Amino acid sequence: MAEISLLLPSVLQPLAGGQSVLSTPADGPVTVGRLLDAVAADYAVLGRRLRDETGALRRFVNVYVDGDEVRRLQGLETEVAPGQEVLVIQSVAGG
Repeated sequence: MAEISLLLPSVLQPLAGGQSVLSTPADGPVTVGRLLDAVAADYAVLGRRLRDETGALRRFVNVYVDGDEVRRLQGLETEVAPGQEVLVIQSVAGG
């Protein structure tokens, strides 16, 4: 079965057992929302860091599929096909 890979920045890797890439099996396209649901099932704290209590992406979390930010596509309904990579980038504030 093919997989979809979720690439995590170093700041989020401790919430995923130190992994930089999480792979989810998929036999066809899935939405970004379902992908994040699958991740949250295994890594609840990571899931809460990515999405708020309503299920929406947090303001400081950006998710990219093939270089396109999902908010500019169909949001969490954006489809991802097996073999594609999804990149998560968390904004970091500084002063």
